[in-house]
Amino acid sequence: MYLVIDIGGTFAKYSLMDSAGNITTKNKRLAPRTNYTDFEQMLFSIIEEQDLTTIKGIAISCPGTIDTETGTIYYGGSFPFLHEVNLAKVITEKYGKEVTIENDGKCAALAELWLGSVKGAKDAVVMVLGTGVGGGIIIDGKIHRGINLSAGELSYVMNRIDPVTREASFFGLDGSAVEMVRKIAEKKQLEDVTDGVGVFEFINENDREAMEVFDEYCINIASQILNLQYILDPEVFAIGGGISVQPILLERIKWALEEVKKANPLHMASPNIVSCKFRNDANLYGALYHFFISNEKLVLN
Repeated sequence: MYLVIDIGGTFAKYSLMDSAGNITTKNKRLAPRTNYTDFEQMLFSIIEEQDLTTIKGIAISCPGTIDTETGTIYYGGSFPFLHEVNLAKVITEKYGKEVTIENDGKCAALAELWLGSVKGAKDAVVMVLGTGVGGGIIIDGKIHRGINLSAGELSYVMNRIDPVTREASFFGLDGSAVEMVRKIAEKKQLEDVTDGVGVFEFINENDREAMEVFDEYCINIASQILNLQYILDPEVFAIGGGISVQPILLERIKWALEEVKKANPLHMASPNIVSCKFRNDANLYGALYHFFISNEKLVLN
């Protein structure tokens, strides 16, 4: 068995999984944002509640820029105290287990590459719509990292820039599912501005105010898909994140693509867009797959 831990902004989810990706147990624990000591103790408590004699390795999905060769985290996203912490080394030295760690967005992409909607694809882009826009770029069947380990960090892509002030509009905000939901929730005066279910009830009912915001959102997603099609020319785009469970999302992104192309006849690209197979468990599957491809000999023995 393998212990797989997905460190999210609120919870650390963890599972015992076998080499085929079957989950035997699953649980979660609050992930402290207070300081490194509290965070470390949370991780240690997860590990120590396992029967370590049955654990072949530990695979971790984590926010931040990750040097997968060393196991060092940079920046750390919601956990800035993880900057320059070699978490893999810390855990290996304490428990004597092989440990791998991978960026959460890249884990989502790896999950789709292993057992999901881009399995068998040579070149693909996995786009995860959440607080920002995460995911990963797959080239020649492998995650592309880039010289600074930042390939696939789509939130930092600029939609436009003011040539006078030099201020930019970033895809991370324009493509934020959380921000889109908030805008519609406020327009419809929902008590909870994070109520995605309530917001999609309005969208699915074709409510005019909701659709104005949603269509603008889908136009932004479609525009960047077209940009990436020309830059990378992948076989397929897989759209993930919590809102990807809504069939209207894929339907409206495809509509938006045609609207952009219609208004800009220069376009000739026709991106192939599908939904991701994995949603809430994507990072668990991706972290485990990263462990396997990092330790092929260990897994085979």
